[in-house]
Amino acid sequence: MSAVTVVDPTTEQEVATYPEHGPEQIEAALTAADAAYRDWRRRPVAERAELLVAVAAVLRERAEELARLVVSEMGKPLAEARFEIEKSASALEYFAEAGPAMLADTEVDAGAGRHVVTYEPIGVIFAVMPWNFPFWQVIRFAGPALLAGNAALLKHAPNVSGTALALEDAFTAAGAPAGLFTSLIVGSERVPEVSAQLIADPRVAAVTLTGSERAGAFVAAEAGKALKKSVLELGGSDPFVVLADADLDLAVQHAVTGRLMTAGQTCIAPKRFLVDASVVDTFQTKLVAALEAVKIGDPTEDGTQLGPLARLDILENLERQVEATVAEGAELKTGGQRLDRPGFFFAPTVLAGVKPGMTAFTEETFGPVVAITPFETEDEAVELANDTRYGLGATVWSTDTERAETVARRIESGLVSVNALVASDPRLPFGGIKRSGYGRELASVGMHEFTNIRTFKVAGV
Repeated sequence: MSAVTVVDPTTEQEVATYPEHGPEQIEAALTAADAAYRDWRRRPVAERAELLVAVAAVLRERAEELARLVVSEMGKPLAEARFEIEKSASALEYFAEAGPAMLADTEVDAGAGRHVVTYEPIGVIFAVMPWNFPFWQVIRFAGPALLAGNAALLKHAPNVSGTALALEDAFTAAGAPAGLFTSLIVGSERVPEVSAQLIADPRVAAVTLTGSERAGAFVAAEAGKALKKSVLELGGSDPFVVLADADLDLAVQHAVTGRLMTAGQTCIAPKRFLVDASVVDTFQTKLVAALEAVKIGDPTEDGTQLGPLARLDILENLERQVEATVAEGAELKTGGQRLDRPGFFFAPTVLAGVKPGMTAFTEETFGPVVAITPFETEDEAVELANDTRYGLGATVWSTDTERAETVARRIESGLVSVNALVASDPRLPFGGIKRSGYGRELASVGMHEFTNIRTFKVAGV
């Protein structure tokens, strides 16, 4: 069987090589997961909650080691990686505390007799997860799924294979039963084949994926053929709407933060900046100055704000998108090219005068690229915001919050924020519409996605 080699995006040097799991190992993992589920589902929810608390403790104990592993595999600044580990631990503790009430039986007054709605586990959940938040994306699925009584089989992105194994080890160290949480190492070429086989297997109850639109369409089709539940969190091209009365300094500050987090490689990063024509020049000038002052460099060094992109192919695609958009008539204000240094670094980039139909407006740009489009009226702003096949997040900026909320409610998205960046929070549902996917993660809604919402009716005698 072949192996997966992980490359450090900062140095372009090999980090480690991991043997792939072959058919026999995958079958053994699935068998163990199915057996673990059948026992785990009978455990009291309080006992399941104890496991989540124990995993959180392991993550905190190993936080520095795990954060540095993340940096070496996908390149985000060390401060961001540390924050991700802590957020994952905190979310596990939140679900351990709040989750049991979400899973409790609910009595409903529906006439004579007794009517009860229960939330029961459904089985082994197959998870296909991405590299950009390699701990958080997994934990936000696995915490609720395991608390509900399910088992998890993870196929992580190949370039974070070390993180995948570290996650499995964290659950094992916390006392998880054998097979309850297993990571499979599968190279890119075998992912479609392995995923299709697992989704079709009767021991797999459902599938969840966070990833590209293309991957989501494949998983949705395979799940549909098997008549199995799927939850998809896919790409986004989030609008960042700046109204004329916005606090421009505040908007620029958050624009930089939102667009540069994980080097701009996040689905909920603001990507299309729609700015009132009366303030667009001022906003643009402030934003260019802020981006040109960003500290770019080694993500392990304190103070680094922008590290490398995760892979060479992502860098090359971003180059193509910027070049195409400029050729289509946009004006390059700063950046626009890879940096002349080792590693997959791309300069913070501002494209002005971007119009609908241009590449940076139509496609999702996964990197530190800002596409600015002016508008004349609120109606035009809403029209531009909704002129996309995606519908994940959106933000609206204005000192008149009532006005901003009115505009925000007209934007088609799964999440929307006024004067704040879109962010995932375990207390709130997370997910998109249109080509950004379907289903929800987090909060009680996400908790219930992988349960059998069962209705009991007991008639009197």
